[in-house]
Amino acid sequence: MAKKVLLLCGDYVEDYEVMVPFQALQAYGIEVDAVCPGKKAGDVCRTAVHQFSGHQTYSESRGHNFALNATFDSIDSAQYDGLVIPGGRAPEYLAMDESVLTVVQKFVQAKKPIASVCHGQLILAAAGVVANKTCTAYPAVKPALIDAGCQWVEADTGSECVTDGNLITGATYFSHPEFISQFVKALGGTVTGSDKKILFLCGDYMEDYEVMVPYQALQALGCTVHAVCPNKQAGDKCPTAIHDFEGDQTYSEKPGHDFSLNASFDQLNFSEYDALVIPGGRAPEYLALNEKVIEIVREFMEKGKPIASICHGQQILSAAGVLKGKKCTAYPAVKLNVVLAGATWLEPNPIHRCFTDGNLVTGAAWPGHPEFVAQLMALLGIRVSF
Repeated sequence: MAKKVLLLCGDYVEDYEVMVPFQALQAYGIEVDAVCPGKKAGDVCRTAVHQFSGHQTYSESRGHNFALNATFDSIDSAQYDGLVIPGGRAPEYLAMDESVLTVVQKFVQAKKPIASVCHGQLILAAAGVVANKTCTAYPAVKPALIDAGCQWVEADTGSECVTDGNLITGATYFSHPEFISQFVKALGGTVTGSDKKILFLCGDYMEDYEVMVPYQALQALGCTVHAVCPNKQAGDKCPTAIHDFEGDQTYSEKPGHDFSLNASFDQLNFSEYDALVIPGGRAPEYLALNEKVIEIVREFMEKGKPIASICHGQQILSAAGVLKGKKCTAYPAVKLNVVLAGATWLEPNPIHRCFTDGNLVTGAAWPGHPEFVAQLMALLGIRVSF
């Protein structure tokens, strides 16, 4: 039976904490309505990039513009099976909105799953729904939660996640794999076929969403996911780029999160992996010149293993000479590379369209992540059922 969940948004919601669950849940076949008080479907919420940059607290910079797909004033809580509350700065003011608190209280009264991350727990505290509940959050939220009567669990790492009945709480976006997994389980979901090992080819200034959304969405399913970058080791970071359309002739670029690699490029046996994922952004321009990267791509294609590439990632596929006779799409500006490489161009209209041809999944841009991840899941035999 199909599930439907509600995502409570606001201006300066944390960029990852709104988009990763939004797109990951859709990829699993769950309908997600993203709403914000005072806004309607088609409006946007500006997001914030929060991360530690060596100071006493996290830094903030502008993120993507997140498009809402439903209208807050039109929602009926009874139609939803679960609620997700992202963090960032939005919860500070949403916690003072009585209409928001009423929605949360209705989900609690109906004993429906609620998943809240980072500063989102401020809303839970204001709604009076955490008394005697065990939960965690971003450490700065601890005083409010304790005063609201919760049993506090210290977040030793940003990946801390706590489940107490129908309440799932995460410390930061680093908890997303467990956070999303537990929420799917609370919705009655079962994952099969996820014993897969997946490789991500990363590089400096890859697109922020295009690495993190599929990376955490696949981890949440239970897959082993390794992210590597030439000339970097596990624990090193790649700066990312936020690409968005803001009224100019082409996309704008802003600094994104720093993405942490979890494996070393020069120490892996690439033949052990079941699939390859290539994010877009600006990284593919120079990764396409790396002979080892080209060798890896060719090996995956020759062995017929799934390759999922999005946006500018197809520049690497083109350079590797693996597109001849294939049907694929890409970010429209990469059409020249794709056609010159001997592929049949598939127009990405609308931009979220993704296509599968044999073992190859291609997407045009990050709005296509739900289709992109779902089509890769299909090739790998991974299913989420309810």
